[in-house]
Amino acid sequence: MISREFAQKFSDHWIESWNSHDLDQILSHYDDDFEMSSPYIMQIAGEPTGVLKGKNNVGAYWRSALEKIPTLKFELVDFLTGVDSITIYYRGVHGMAAEVFIFNSADKVIKAYAHYA
Repeated sequence: MISREFAQKFSDHWIESWNSHDLDQILSHYDDDFEMSSPYIMQIAGEPTGVLKGKNNVGAYWRSALEKIPTLKFELVDFLTGVDSITIYYRGVHGMAAEVFIFNSADKVIKAYAHYA
């Protein structure tokens, strides 16, 4: 079970990492083989499935997104905890967003699902 304390720490650090635009810091939350699902993957990366696998592939996608949106800033609204997951609800560049993170036993994200209003 994910504790509230871990979820708060993860959520705060995740938001801070994105707001710093430090890709290495952002990627530090993820397992090397993690999988990311997002509607923006279709638009920005041109991947029709909306899914990228592996830290290198997702890192390249995020690098491109950070370059295209130099004013990117997220604001944490709330977070929810699950058995092996956290959902972060936040205000993003284009409005409200939520991301669901699934963790492994080493507290690294192995899957992430992005949702946008």
